[in-house]
Amino acid sequence: MTGTGSDHTSTRERDIIRAFVDLSNELVDEYDVVDMLVRLTTNCAGLLDIESAGLLLADPRGVLHLVASSSERAHHLEIFQLQRDEGPCLDCFHTREAVVVPDLAAEEERWPQFSRAARSVGFQSVHALPMRLHDAVLGTLGLFGDDPGRLEDDDLALAQALVHVASVAIVNEKSAADRATVNSQLQLALTSRVVVEQAKGVIAQVGSLAMDDAFAVLRRYARDEGRKLSDVAADVVARELSGDVVLAHARAVALLP
Repeated sequence: MTGTGSDHTSTRERDIIRAFVDLSNELVDEYDVVDMLVRLTTNCAGLLDIESAGLLLADPRGVLHLVASSSERAHHLEIFQLQRDEGPCLDCFHTREAVVVPDLAAEEERWPQFSRAARSVGFQSVHALPMRLHDAVLGTLGLFGDDPGRLEDDDLALAQALVHVASVAIVNEKSAADRATVNSQLQLALTSRVVVEQAKGVIAQVGSLAMDDAFAVLRRYARDEGRKLSDVAADVVARELSGDVVLAHARAVALLP
């Protein structure tokens, strides 16, 4: 039988398979951890009934930092959450359990600053999932919705499964027991993300672009050139790669007018 519902289900199944293929490929090839985590948040935003996703990763001291987000709204809200030391993602990290908030308006007493900030940018619900590997909690994934409501259990399980695959990609099984190696991998991800943010700022300024658009331009250049996103970002920040060159490439592939 064919029909709109059947076509939608088939398309979503293909998208889910593609998301897992993307992440699983990182297990066998040399990969860019920041780009992989960005793909994770983007896939979650596309597959689930949410608007945006953001991922916080812990450094060796257990301090959380933002490493990936699917939108600038999520980016700024995650940063706000960290600055205020208040919010569902922080609670998720400390308790090692999922935090489900169908309606942020009902959580003013629990997270007064976060709840107001989230709703001020249009988010009405949030789900926070732990990023774990064995007994170590590496970080948390925040799923932000524009409408009140709880995600279906199947969607939460899908998001958690994607996070599990990403966790293994960050720290493979051979090094999972080696805490020094784990810390080194996490620190590399955090350092790389800082450089990517700086490069986004350069591209945004040179091209008079929004940060989301600047990131898309930077990422497309890295992919088309077959290079790591973090390496391209480092070259942009060091002025070894001109922002004009990156922008010209975006225009050549019709990413920009």
